[in-house]
Amino acid sequence: MSRAQPPHGIAALTTELANPRTADLDSMPIDELLRTMNAEDAGVASAVAQAIPAITRAVERIVDARRRGGRLIYIGAGTSGRLGLLDAVECPPTFGTDPAEVLGLIAGGADAFTRAIEGAEDDPDRAEQDLAAVHLTAADAVVALAASGRTPYAIGALRYARTIGATAIAISCNRNAETSAHADVAIEIETGPEILTGSTRLKAGTAQKMVCNMLTTATMVRSGKVYGNLMVDLNPTNAKLTDRARRIVAAATDLDLPTAATLLAAADNHPKIAIVMHLAGVDAPTARTLLAQSHGFVRPVIDASTTLEQ
Repeated sequence: MSRAQPPHGIAALTTELANPRTADLDSMPIDELLRTMNAEDAGVASAVAQAIPAITRAVERIVDARRRGGRLIYIGAGTSGRLGLLDAVECPPTFGTDPAEVLGLIAGGADAFTRAIEGAEDDPDRAEQDLAAVHLTAADAVVALAASGRTPYAIGALRYARTIGATAIAISCNRNAETSAHADVAIEIETGPEILTGSTRLKAGTAQKMVCNMLTTATMVRSGKVYGNLMVDLNPTNAKLTDRARRIVAAATDLDLPTAATLLAAADNHPKIAIVMHLAGVDAPTARTLLAQSHGFVRPVIDASTTLEQ
């Protein structure tokens, strides 16, 4: 009597295994299906928590890269690539960064964001070409995302980053991932089998998005883009963000909204400058100078002005 052989290769990845808790997914009532899905999702945060030491090391490397004038460059294929690109495009409005400071590259190019381009992920040389096209340098930090941890495009990106001397960071959702062997920092989030076998846009995608959130948020906090828990480098490019900028200034200065709006206008709609103007008692040009001297951090400017007053 023959025995079933254990899975190997791609089939052995935990993200590819069948989930025994969802074997009857097709016959579940909708309510039960959704509760089962929610229960599976509930474990993602704890899986990410186990990787915080590695995520910390990654943030430290990205912060160092930015201090050298380098960029954060996300790169990946399919869902993983889209998640990196999504995080990258949110940085300018949230943190006032230049669009060139945080980039997102996806296998198959920009068209792959809205439609699947089959086979693009299987070409490691294409990753090298894509990184060369954005003029990758040793100052940059490359974050390659691949739920499987074995996508050739992601591996090609990490190899090329190391060849150039750039920081190479890998994010995967399997232990002992192939991408980890090519990275300076390996972030492995073991999310386990999906409710829909092999559909890594689900738990694995959620985990990768959570890690991207951590990388950029912590990096920008350490880059002076935040005061307290306020996004003081916010770029108010629409009505919603303008309203938010006014509320940020009001919260930081304890001013009413109309006064905060006037202050913000005097600061050329830059919340950070408005806050320093009020709390340090200076005009806009002086606020800009003080912030430049503190490398963009608000708190040292305020602390110094308070010490002088005493």
